[in-house]
Amino acid sequence: MKKTSEILQILDVFKAQDPNPKSELNYHNAYTLLVAIVLSAQSTDKGVNKATQELFKIADTPQKMLDLGIDKLKQYIKTIGLYNNKAKNIIALSEILVNQYNGEVPHNQNALESLPGVGRKTANVLRNVWWNEPTVAVDTHVLRLAKRLELSDGSTPLSVEEDFNRILPDEYKLHLNHWLVLFGRYICKAQKPDCQNCPVSKFCSSSDKRL
Repeated sequence: MKKTSEILQILDVFKAQDPNPKSELNYHNAYTLLVAIVLSAQSTDKGVNKATQELFKIADTPQKMLDLGIDKLKQYIKTIGLYNNKAKNIIALSEILVNQYNGEVPHNQNALESLPGVGRKTANVLRNVWWNEPTVAVDTHVLRLAKRLELSDGSTPLSVEEDFNRILPDEYKLHLNHWLVLFGRYICKAQKPDCQNCPVSKFCSSSDKRL
């Protein structure tokens, strides 16, 4: 694991390039953001946005989603991986939101994680994007980059998250997920990373480096 000062240097490069990164998911409110994040598991944001473009026009609240029903919901999201299970979770969490939270998305980590299909990463992404909180969400991109760039000694999402929470100021944690996810999505890809166009190549000593 690199020294904190060097990790901050790497993040400063991302900050200079994109000081205020945004999620590539499309959403209208906290609920549609939650649904989009649930749908994005093992799927691309582009694919999710294509499916939700029409879905969110008629079902942008928990009650409207329940009124739509699971069978019609599946028709909107059938192009997304694992859509059957995701549809079940979306209907189930919508029912809980209606019955227990007056149709509102709770602003609480434990409450969010208790919802079907919502894990720690999903809850952290929602809190970060919607409520602008410095929560660290570790997905496959962040986990891969944490290892490649020696940003963490952790080998699990939770241990990597704990390392980042321990060493990073809130101002960095606020945008960390977006910086790393976008970097991992377009430059430091799992297969054939684009090292020629990597802005932090000089900090990288990974065996995956291709120059």
